[in-house]
Amino acid sequence: MSQKALDRLQRTLPQALVQRYEDLSGAHWAIIAKESLIPLLRYAKEELGFRLFISMDAVDRLQLPVNKPRFEVLYFLYSIEENEHLRLKVLVDEEAPVVPSAHDVFQGALWAERSVWDFYGIRFEGHPDLRRLFLYEEFEGHPLRKDYPLRGRQPLTPERPHGIEEAFCGPGSNRPV
Repeated sequence: MSQKALDRLQRTLPQALVQRYEDLSGAHWAIIAKESLIPLLRYAKEELGFRLFISMDAVDRLQLPVNKPRFEVLYFLYSIEENEHLRLKVLVDEEAPVVPSAHDVFQGALWAERSVWDFYGIRFEGHPDLRRLFLYEEFEGHPLRKDYPLRGRQPLTPERPHGIEEAFCGPGSNRPV
């Protein structure tokens, strides 16, 4: 799938790739050094043609046999010209769950990073508007973490007077959604 692109990335930015592997489905992955993420994403977009940011997500490895570091942040890119997928992974410590924001390279990362922050508590350094996307601001914790209490109670909040456009477009916004 993207083995050719990973070979080129490894030749050009050898310090960025920590590890490469093939999963059970035959997809090729690269584990990226956190500090090299943004230069690598920029190179993949501008030089290799992976211009489509498909999505990103996170994994909490708390209950896996090998769980250090605790989190993985996954990036899925696509090259229309080459009809190839690029799968990248950044490992994140529990003590400092922070990753550089990819929004300068891929505008679509803004919403995806908010989603990962909301559900996993991984911060994106440099994100211009890192706030909850799906849950309300007073929500305590991050529900997709493996140590989130199953029967946990959340604080009750009063009904808000503003509409949905303010939730998605920001305070004082009069833009339609």
